[in-house]
Amino acid sequence: MGVLLHSDHVMADPSSRPGADTVRVMIVDDSLTVRTVFSRMIKLADDMIVVGTASTAESGIAELAATSPHVMLLDLEMPGMGGIEALPKIMEAAPDTKVLVISSLTADGAEATIKALSLGAADTMLKPRPGGFDDDYKASLLGKIRALKGIRPAEAATAASKPLSTRATKSPQVVAIGASTGGIHALNLFLRNVPKNFDLPILITQHLPSSFIPVFAKQMEMAAGREAILADEGVEILRGKIYIAPGHGHMVVRKSAGRHVLGLAYHPVKSGCMPSVDPMFETIAESFDGKVAGVLLSGMGRDGSDGAQSIVNAGGSMYAQDAETCAVWGMPRAVTELGLATAVLPPAELADALVDNAGAGAWK
Repeated sequence: MGVLLHSDHVMADPSSRPGADTVRVMIVDDSLTVRTVFSRMIKLADDMIVVGTASTAESGIAELAATSPHVMLLDLEMPGMGGIEALPKIMEAAPDTKVLVISSLTADGAEATIKALSLGAADTMLKPRPGGFDDDYKASLLGKIRALKGIRPAEAATAASKPLSTRATKSPQVVAIGASTGGIHALNLFLRNVPKNFDLPILITQHLPSSFIPVFAKQMEMAAGREAILADEGVEILRGKIYIAPGHGHMVVRKSAGRHVLGLAYHPVKSGCMPSVDPMFETIAESFDGKVAGVLLSGMGRDGSDGAQSIVNAGGSMYAQDAETCAVWGMPRAVTELGLATAVLPPAELADALVDNAGAGAWK
């Protein structure tokens, strides 16, 4: 399909202009069917409006200044400039626009999606097979779009002004990180700022489809410069390694014959997430007797807040990403508002703070 020189959608009746809280959405996908279906779904929502659609990344970028979308739905596989190539240009042209990448289920799709998320795309949505655009899919899509619209700066300032937790009473022997929407970009920034001779094991629970986890683990390995291992029953936790929760179960920690080992759990949790951060935080706080540094990065909802309370109650510390750098300030906001956070900072600075506070036992 040739390059469009303008958006192929004209904004709706000017007499019904969107209010300040209306979510402005742009759809960039080379499939007319997908653009049409997404447009219909969004138009059914009273709090959203489609401000533009485009069949190529080039035309989408050209329309950004005129449309000022809060959220862009971006297909990664398009003729001309693909979504991966376009993403840095989109973020430069419209830094306040959150990008929701529409991903295929293929192995190549997983690679491209994880790369896009590491570059700063906020979230991903699997493109369904024909007939898959049902009510559940619509509800999930609209929920993600609403979450990406974000919170008002005043709300962030109010939460951030609350007192931070007192410093931990115990030096950590392990780092546990929870993340969701926007978390992959934050994880890359965090891990790249952890010195190579900082030797504590790192456990990561990131909300992702199961098919993406192996690709995600490889990327974490590259970002941290240390081996990444998928969690499974009986895997021993060793210094200098990263452990990744699988997509189909919660990663939990227990002591066995004097060793700390991983396990998998499958029980429903309050957040509804699988995997969930809470079981990881709760079991690691108990098995390591509070000698834990917990980290909550960008993500919607409150997953991790109950587990964070367990870590702090046991004498450990919690670090939370700040509102300004989060794609969605949900999970970090919850622990900030509860007064559990030792520090609330951008990801790279969180790494610095954690490393500075960890003590001599964290090093080779």
